[in-house]
Amino acid sequence: MIGMNVSIYTLVSPLHDPVATRRVAGEFLDAVRGHCGSCSLVDCGSDFSTFGTSDLDLVYVVTGGTEGLFLEALPQIQGHVHILTSGKSNSLAASMEILSYLKQVGRSGEIIHGTAEYVAARIELLARVERGRKRLSEGLRLGVIGEPSDWLIASHPDEKVLREKLGVELVRVPMTDLIAKLEGIPQDPMEGAEYIYKVLKGIVAEQNLQGLTLRCFDLLDTIRNTGCLALARLNAEGIPASCEGDIPALVTMAIGHALTGQCGFQANPSRIDPATGEYLFAHCTVPLDMVSSYGYATHFESGIGVAVRGVLPEGNATIFKVAGDLSRYFVTPARLLRNQAEEGLCRTQVVLRAEGVSDYFLKGPVGNHHVIFCGDYAEVFREFMDKIR
Repeated sequence: MIGMNVSIYTLVSPLHDPVATRRVAGEFLDAVRGHCGSCSLVDCGSDFSTFGTSDLDLVYVVTGGTEGLFLEALPQIQGHVHILTSGKSNSLAASMEILSYLKQVGRSGEIIHGTAEYVAARIELLARVERGRKRLSEGLRLGVIGEPSDWLIASHPDEKVLREKLGVELVRVPMTDLIAKLEGIPQDPMEGAEYIYKVLKGIVAEQNLQGLTLRCFDLLDTIRNTGCLALARLNAEGIPASCEGDIPALVTMAIGHALTGQCGFQANPSRIDPATGEYLFAHCTVPLDMVSSYGYATHFESGIGVAVRGVLPEGNATIFKVAGDLSRYFVTPARLLRNQAEEGLCRTQVVLRAEGVSDYFLKGPVGNHHVIFCGDYAEVFREFMDKIR
């Protein structure tokens, strides 16, 4: 995710030499810019009228003695307040006084302070989180086609919480409506799989959906095919699409997409080795834009239809899952070690190593399905979840 916009609004005490403060402030911001690879930092001066229009807005406390100026600007400063300071000219002391005041009046905020490299990294992380949060807050219509699969007994949503904290609206589409639209589906497995994709894409357009989950196993008996390829293609197009009517997994994928641009690989934890920290995940669908190559096989459990066997890139990865009421979440950095094609498992199979999390999986997991993202986004997901909760 590149091209994030960061607006910087400055507070400078008139007691300080304006020439010197401009020079010091410029040197600090230039040093930070030198470490920002994905953010554009724009100095907006002391005019707060456009505050809130960028991916991230920072209050840059340049000097001490600016607490009163902050109070004057506060009516224009909404949400969590990000206070930037270099520490020069008593700016850290003033920033701490400002943050203390915010806490007293029930507002949240934080001070961003440290080396230029640390500050730049923190700004980039916060910009990513704030951009994702704003995108989700604009409203997200997620389709639920059919009910959650019968075996997902711990994976039900709290629709009120999802609506209030994420802006998610669940749109129910009866399974009978989908089956009716699939009348006349070609009997050839691949042609039929493409037909399912086109029908689901049509439902996305008709219902103005930004994502969906499908009670896919019902297709096995009714049309003798699967939704695996359709979901793989939808995810590759940036439309989060989860299997088995799993709404918490879909919400996890929607959050991931807003923050990383990836929909993520929804998978079953299939085998765990607590001694080595290796975890085998598998599923019969995977976003086609996440894999370096892929082929087709039959669906694992039924032996019919079209499943996707993909090869994901080795390297840094993240395992993420949120509960349906957002009361809990799990995230850990991991290393994707290898892909495999073992018999007796769903078709896309990856082995990851994650340190110190076997107790979570074996003693207190957040449901069955977890979502894997390529790259290390653990800190981004934690920051986002801690803010919305």
